[in-house]
Amino acid sequence: MIWQRRIIFGLGGIMVGLAAVVLAMGADSSQDLYRQLIEAYPYAGLFVTPLGFGAIVWATNRYFPGTQGSGIPQAIAARRLKRPTSRARLVGIRSAVGKVIMTLLGLMIGASTGREGPTVQVGAAVMFLTGRIAPKRQVGLILAGAAAGIAGAFNTPLAGIVFAIEEMSRSFEMRTSGMILGTVILAGLTSMAIFGNYTYFGTSHDLLQFGWGWIAVPIVGVIGGLAGGFFSKILVLFTYGLPGTVGKIIKAHPVPFAILCGLFVALAGLYTDGAVNGSGYEAARDVLHGETDLRLEYAPLKLLATIASSISGLPGGIFSPSLSVGAGLGADLAGFFPKVPVGAIVLLGMVSYFTGVVQAPITSFVIVMEMTDNHQMMLPLMACALIANAASKVFCKEGVYHLQSGKFYDFARQRDSEQAPPAPKS
Repeated sequence: MIWQRRIIFGLGGIMVGLAAVVLAMGADSSQDLYRQLIEAYPYAGLFVTPLGFGAIVWATNRYFPGTQGSGIPQAIAARRLKRPTSRARLVGIRSAVGKVIMTLLGLMIGASTGREGPTVQVGAAVMFLTGRIAPKRQVGLILAGAAAGIAGAFNTPLAGIVFAIEEMSRSFEMRTSGMILGTVILAGLTSMAIFGNYTYFGTSHDLLQFGWGWIAVPIVGVIGGLAGGFFSKILVLFTYGLPGTVGKIIKAHPVPFAILCGLFVALAGLYTDGAVNGSGYEAARDVLHGETDLRLEYAPLKLLATIASSISGLPGGIFSPSLSVGAGLGADLAGFFPKVPVGAIVLLGMVSYFTGVVQAPITSFVIVMEMTDNHQMMLPLMACALIANAASKVFCKEGVYHLQSGKFYDFARQRDSEQAPPAPKS
């Protein structure tokens, strides 16, 4: 029996790693297509992006309900559900296929979204399907698949484990911890075998010397945490529907609302020459290594473009866009600390803003440290994450993923009850 479990987790880990690679390659190609379009026709985005938003939201609501947004809330909700049929509505094969297709289409039309959150939902779906022969282990399998999704998406196995403990389960599940570790390792090895031993944002050697430079830690932590908390508050408000007439109009007309969101993203993209479109990975990487100077307005516009993309109902993650917003925020604040390396402030900005969004401080500093292979920044990153986590609670008492998961939990249960066969008459 124990070997059956190990084989399930092992095969699932390899499949999640392959799924992460496919999503990564597809996301890069999709973003390249959009860049080529706006390079050839700079104003094309004003038509392609709004109409694309409307079409994708219509198709998602019609054919792939439950795949809207990041994908991490769906994986969290699936673990809470009791019935396999309810879980399948969030992490079934239909959800996985729809998530991949719609996420790639969103990047192809210039949405400010990422692939990492969707990889988590797809990873959870892969493990859920792999474990159909062991239904009693489905909760552990979904947790392992989500963790493996992070490991495969970022090539960060340690962050995958921490993510499972801190964000997905909010506790350490001893019975499945060994299996989670094995699944994460296999997903990471699969990604490494194809892409090589790379670091997501490259290697950074910038450090924060102990002394006056540390004054940047609380300042960046508070600003980033407040900004991330504000972002989360907006997303949660729209997840459950705005109150009053405006909320009723948006709920009744989701496609026109999506078109308006797409128009805003297109205008922001036109103003920034396409910088705010897509995941924002290149902008974060380049500013971290001093290869470019981000415009002062990049961070706020990227934040607003990500809000517009997220509240529109598009499937797509906020992981990479959040790290990119944080990088832009750090670049904006670096001028106030002339004696501190810009790269160090950028790292603090990434950790603080991302922590403010998800309120998972350990995951935040581990993933940034692991993505940049910069262990010398561990202490300032830890401190900044803790400060940002506290500041974020001014706007949100809990992280955005867990707050949004309730909506998908209710959705799956309602759909399951609607399609359940009627009880026999006595």
